[in-house]
Amino acid sequence: MNPQELKTIMGSGLLSFPLTDFDANGDFNKAGYIQRLEWLAPYGATALFAAGGTGEFFSLTGEEYPEIIQTAVDTCRGKVPIIAGAGGPTRFAIQCAQAAEKAGAHGILLLPHYLTEAGQDGLAAHVEAVCKSVKFGVIVYNRANSRLKPDTLARLAERNPNLVGFKDGVGDIELMNSIFLKMGDRFAYLGGLPTAEVYAAAYKAMGTPVYSSAVFNFIPRTAMQFYEAVRDDDMATQHRLLKEFFMPYLDLRNRMPGYAVSIVKAGAKIVGHDAGPVRAPLTDLKADEMDKLKTLIDSLGPQ
Repeated sequence: MNPQELKTIMGSGLLSFPLTDFDANGDFNKAGYIQRLEWLAPYGATALFAAGGTGEFFSLTGEEYPEIIQTAVDTCRGKVPIIAGAGGPTRFAIQCAQAAEKAGAHGILLLPHYLTEAGQDGLAAHVEAVCKSVKFGVIVYNRANSRLKPDTLARLAERNPNLVGFKDGVGDIELMNSIFLKMGDRFAYLGGLPTAEVYAAAYKAMGTPVYSSAVFNFIPRTAMQFYEAVRDDDMATQHRLLKEFFMPYLDLRNRMPGYAVSIVKAGAKIVGHDAGPVRAPLTDLKADEMDKLKTLIDSLGPQ
């Protein structure tokens, strides 16, 4: 897949981040991961992000990563495109990007670099080094300590034709509008705040009609229903699901830092698709929180 084909896919429907399966010892569970992907693939996501944020990319080793991406590509070939997460220090991000390209992934989502703050020139050098290390498409993820400004993105786009996508995980409306107005249709845009459904209508109004859904991992039917309501401007359905499910869900998610991932693994376990425990430093939900989440999920009906 060439970069422009990836750009088209990004702008054409709901995307999601499959969980990465671990066994009881916290090791990669390949068989479980294959079953997960086979379960999710038919529900209608336009692409799946393997080893993304919800897939705990930040906890994976350099040895595990290629096997996870290869497993996703092999399992989903002919069913749904796979975009690989890549990130961390520049040289590690390059290793991930090249491994993903070798595995046959359709592109990468470049997650933030690790820990240290950096100026715009340094961030640009990081993104450009990764872009130039591969031929397939790159989507940059604005989040945490990796926040690119409009002029920086314009310079990067001019120098790197394979930089075709921008995902926002910051939620700064002024910045997002500035980027969209600066870059126009040079990029495909993706809403990427945690529990993106809560912000979907606002982002659509800014010219970003698609987003990535974490809850697709355990309520895929409802996730697709909500996306279709956003696509069709069905505010009644959006408001109903926000009131009945998403806002109470946020109350649970916000109880602990890192629960944005943990609660998704908890949801998958509740619906019979257990992905194992989260890896430290994340922590799993407590028993009473699991009970509350189960009540919310059960209220939605069969998935």
